[in-house]
Amino acid sequence: MKKLPIADDLEKQCQELGIDITGEPRTQSSSGNRPRATDFELQRRFIEAQRSAREHKLWIVALISAIASLFSALAAWIAVGMGK
Repeated sequence: MKKLPIADDLEKQCQELGIDITGEPRTQSSSGNRPRATDFELQRRFIEAQRSAREHKLWIVALISAIASLFSALAAWIAVGMGK
């Protein structure tokens, strides 16, 4: 496994992925300002975002595979029907 990013590099990559980099929910801060989440928390969110993106890609591959299998079965059925 690759080394996880830290500090500014981690923050930059999280922002590119659209990950919330703030710590506590806004309701827990009277000023409305939220501190940056810890590196550990950002790394956890970063890993989860990467996993989600990977799962989305695999879902698309599985869907394409299922459609290809359907066409293959249909072609085999037609070939058997025309052979008789």
